[in-house]
Amino acid sequence: QVQVVESGGGSVTAGGSLKLSCTVSGSLAAIKVGGWYRQAPGKERELVAEIRDDDSTLYGDAVKGRFTISRDRGKNTVFLAMNNVKADDTAAYHCNLLLYWEPYGYWGPGTQVTVSS
Repeated sequence: QVQVVESGGGSVTAGGSLKLSCTVSGSLAAIKVGGWYRQAPGKERELVAEIRDDDSTLYGDAVKGRFTISRDRGKNTVFLAMNNVKADDTAAYHCNLLLYWEPYGYWGPGTQVTVSS
């Protein structure tokens, strides 16, 4: 059974940094597209960043210039480096991984990020 797991969340002070990781188990297929999404209480889920099979990236307007998405193909892992975090970045961060030869992406359970001012 394919499972996606996020890690690296926690509490951080505004202006600080945090790095999230997302990895997959239960499949030998490589990650084709990796995406980070977040959802704060009372708000809709929004795209944070996405990395595609050609390593091109896409960022949500709220995080451009502060967050960086990357991948380690050897470890089949996608990362999200969060710099200069703000209180508005507080949310549950979920990873979605689309694997090669799979028809849909897999979601992880999420990791909480809390930014205090």
